[in-house]
Amino acid sequence: MSDKVTQIAGRIGRALIAGCLVLSLAACVERIRAHGYVPEADDLDQITVGVDTRDTVAEVLGAPSTAGVTDDSGYYYVRTMVRHAGALEPKVVDREVVAVTFDDGGVVQNIERYGLEDGRAVVLSRRVTDNKTEGNGIIAQLLRNLGNFTAGSLLN
Repeated sequence: MSDKVTQIAGRIGRALIAGCLVLSLAACVERIRAHGYVPEADDLDQITVGVDTRDTVAEVLGAPSTAGVTDDSGYYYVRTMVRHAGALEPKVVDREVVAVTFDDGGVVQNIERYGLEDGRAVVLSRRVTDNKTEGNGIIAQLLRNLGNFTAGSLLN
């Protein structure tokens, strides 16, 4: 009877180990995620520089991913491919940007295509107020404020 229990326990143990190995390997599978939209070359060929306007560009190419940030200088179509592999940090493997710029009258001035190799890092600044509480617990903050109260401030 005990040999049979040992055999069953061994089979269950091997099945659990095999299951864990399969799940571990599945977690390491590489995935590519695409985000955004860039029009095809055939669609871009339908746009004529100096003739088409913002409305015709939006009609032919679709809505842009973003428009000019500080002004209405252009439409920007952006597609990014990101590789995810297990527990590793995601990595951008491809990025393509199509920039359609307009003149002051809203007529297409230029169409440009940029790849990942043309890009550069953009440093974003954070405007954060420093409240000087880093590293201080709630008790330390409360005790520090005990001397800041007056009887008049409690009555108002």
